[in-house]
Amino acid sequence: MDTPFIYDKFVTGRNFVGRKNECNALSNLISAGESVVIYEPPKTGKTSVIRNTLLNMQITGKIFSVVSLNMFNIRTCRDFLTRFGSEVIRSAASSPQECEELGQTFLDGTHFVFDRERYVSCAEAVSLNWDPDKADMEKIAELPFRIAALRDTRTVVILDEFQSILADESYWDLFKAMERAFKKVREEGKTLCSFIICGSKVNAMKHIFEEQKFFHSLVTRIQLSEIDDREIVDHVVRGFLQGGKVLEKEQALGACRLFKNNIWYVSHFFSVCNSLSKGYMNEGIMTDALGVLISIHEPRFVSLMFSLTDFQASLLKAVLEGVKRFSATDIIEKYSLNSSANVKRVKDALKKKEVITFDENDEPVVLDPLFEYWARKYYFSMKE
Repeated sequence: MDTPFIYDKFVTGRNFVGRKNECNALSNLISAGESVVIYEPPKTGKTSVIRNTLLNMQITGKIFSVVSLNMFNIRTCRDFLTRFGSEVIRSAASSPQECEELGQTFLDGTHFVFDRERYVSCAEAVSLNWDPDKADMEKIAELPFRIAALRDTRTVVILDEFQSILADESYWDLFKAMERAFKKVREEGKTLCSFIICGSKVNAMKHIFEEQKFFHSLVTRIQLSEIDDREIVDHVVRGFLQGGKVLEKEQALGACRLFKNNIWYVSHFFSVCNSLSKGYMNEGIMTDALGVLISIHEPRFVSLMFSLTDFQASLLKAVLEGVKRFSATDIIEKYSLNSSANVKRVKDALKKKEVITFDENDEPVVLDPLFEYWARKYYFSMKE
């Protein structure tokens, strides 16, 4: 059944809401051969922005190829190198023979080989016959740039969940090798290859790009703005009208505020509302739908709260009650945070668990709006 309330996959075209500026910026950067980094919490629209941008570029007649690698299950640099190299070569080759030839052309003198048995068993176009060194890492990072130049075709490389590679202690060597490759091709002149580096663990990505400053001046960050509530409201009301149902704008606006304009939660919520209603939307249906949504996500929220120490839960409660600075003596005493040194450790722990982050003013932000609502109402039993 066709529905405007899509939450189980990325959205493009008429179901894409807002973020025109981000799409235009991404399109311009890709067209100029620049690379981009995007890091936002899970389910905030990163993939939709990327895919909608690429779709619009195709519609306008731009020709390019896409190499996409989801790194969520990659935990070692070795795995990244072989998976990444294989994706790049397979995107440009149509046969095992072509894969082997491309490897010989661009990876000669490295520890990378073409293993026919590995290719047949797991589609691995790039294998390693020894532990990779820094030169190997640099060569593999250059690979999409070289193949794009050979084919004279613009290439977009998408690396999703990039922060996963932090699990390998040798990530430093990999990032440095990638930096050298980026600088090298930039110095050689115009490049036909752009990287889009994404991550949903905000604090881990901040650690890479802001604290350790990897890829400084080599990638441009695109920060996703909050979608205007008017755009979301119009989209939702129009969606119900298409199905012959009525939703008041004030009701849609209330949901936007509850979910802080997170389009994924809004779409999930109204998809449930749509399934529960037959005509006019009322408060009872919306209350029931919210209960359904919470019941779906509550096990995850409960598990998260059980993973927190008493200090971490106390600091989270302080955040929910509007505290922005935590080292004052009265705050430490009120929330039993022990000491200012302990406050720093607890803040770092909550950041590592991706519960909160801190904005440019060093003020805390809860990353998941539904979790924030649930924790406030159900776990801490705070009054409205």
